[in-house]
Amino acid sequence: MLQVNNVSLQFGGKKLFEEVNLKFTKGNCYGIIGANGAGKSTFLKVLSGEIEPNKGDVSLDKNERMSVLQQNHNAFDFETVIRTVMRGYKRLVEIMDEKDALYMKPDFSEEDGERAANLEAEFAEMNGYDAETEAQQLLMELDIPMNLHERTMAELDGKQKVRVLLAQALFGNPDVLLLDEPTNDLDIKTVRWLENKLMDFENTIIIVSHNRHFLNKVCTNICDVDYGKINMYVGNYDFWYQTSQLLARQQKEQNKKAEQRAKELQDFIARFAANASKSKQATSRKKELERLTINDFKPSLRKYPFVDFKFDRDIGNDILFVEGLTKEGYFQNLSFTVQKDEKIGIVSDKSTTTTMLYDILTGKAEPDAGTVRWGKTINASYFPTNNSEYFDGCDLTLVEWLSQFSKDHYEEYLRGWLGRMLFSGEEALKHAKVLSGGEKVRCMLAKMMLEGGNFLIMDEPTNHLDLESITSLNNGLTAFKGCMLLTSHDQELMNTVCNRIIQIDETGKTFDKNVNYDEYLDIVEGQGK
Repeated sequence: MLQVNNVSLQFGGKKLFEEVNLKFTKGNCYGIIGANGAGKSTFLKVLSGEIEPNKGDVSLDKNERMSVLQQNHNAFDFETVIRTVMRGYKRLVEIMDEKDALYMKPDFSEEDGERAANLEAEFAEMNGYDAETEAQQLLMELDIPMNLHERTMAELDGKQKVRVLLAQALFGNPDVLLLDEPTNDLDIKTVRWLENKLMDFENTIIIVSHNRHFLNKVCTNICDVDYGKINMYVGNYDFWYQTSQLLARQQKEQNKKAEQRAKELQDFIARFAANASKSKQATSRKKELERLTINDFKPSLRKYPFVDFKFDRDIGNDILFVEGLTKEGYFQNLSFTVQKDEKIGIVSDKSTTTTMLYDILTGKAEPDAGTVRWGKTINASYFPTNNSEYFDGCDLTLVEWLSQFSKDHYEEYLRGWLGRMLFSGEEALKHAKVLSGGEKVRCMLAKMMLEGGNFLIMDEPTNHLDLESITSLNNGLTAFKGCMLLTSHDQELMNTVCNRIIQIDETGKTFDKNVNYDEYLDIVEGQGK
């Protein structure tokens, strides 16, 4: 068991955690969530011992081992791949090295023999004789072939290094496993492999991740970092989200009722305190008022933008017809028709393929052959994966920037839309050219909501967004009543929004069924077996 005892931590004048007490037990997977800057990754570093708290301590049961997913992908460049994996079990590698050094001694003594025997016994207890086989098996499952196992890490590409470091963290069945954003840079096949691996893991797992589908799949508990406190909830991310929203509404309602009752009591006391016939009642109400407590309800530090796509013009029967579309290097003879109420997930191994399709559909690029025909009632709104043309060198304030896409140019009206996207007060006067990636995405979403399109084309809209913004976008796209083409690496978004999946490659359309994203993955994996 891993236990956090009265831990407090601050950097300079900023308090990150205050008097945190938690127990992480065997057989559970804990997801650490919180607003950007709340200290999620820092908390993992406190758990691993990389950072010492100002107060309190972290204790791990004796003889238990902790393993951490390494974030520095170049840290083992001079090691072989197989040894890098085995270095996940530090003591095991120390024994291997000491044994090798002893057996290499030209003057091997009786004392050396006793030491070697003790090391061999400890090595056997650690299942050391099967360790290399286990490491090889992990690597093979992660698509790192045998011919790379004796290569140095420096010879691998970035995505291969990520998978080797994942194997390192999992190696040797650690008692406690700490994973910071483990799905970053992993393809969907590897993410699903990891989900299954962690669901079968019998010890303790603690994860920081922005991948909601992953958190929903593997987590048994959620630890919410807010106001320097960490509160633990039973259940996955969706259960936590629904519960926290319900509790917040209930708390506000209770406070509202308490405030109303307090005002009634104060009014009665003020009116009748000096009235002898009512003095007993006034005294009674004064005591009730003293007992009445109004909770100091604090809204969470995390902020959710409000995403809601509405359109004025209803969709007719003719929506979108794509026939024989060809673009050299991207796809050939691609044909499909969009029907009413369809939200189609467009999937491809190459992101440039889906982007090229969307650029052709919106007139930003020309096909080599084929036709695109939009229905007369359709007003398409496009979210491009690269939005730099809207912001680079733009010296407008956000109010002025949004005004370009609005029929109504009144500042208060525009500020209302920006406020939905968390740009309130002085934030609305920031210049467009200095925005962060996430801020640019929120501006683009405000633009699209203003446009009122009844057909949305979304190319990787979750890039640069935090967990709260992704959740809000998911809710908005799920509630949208129009048609949609959507491409996203966020599996939860694809799975909950899309009701049809089209997969395309250089040859054209290779899959087209009315299924959700999880069903599509199951079908494709079944075909590959």
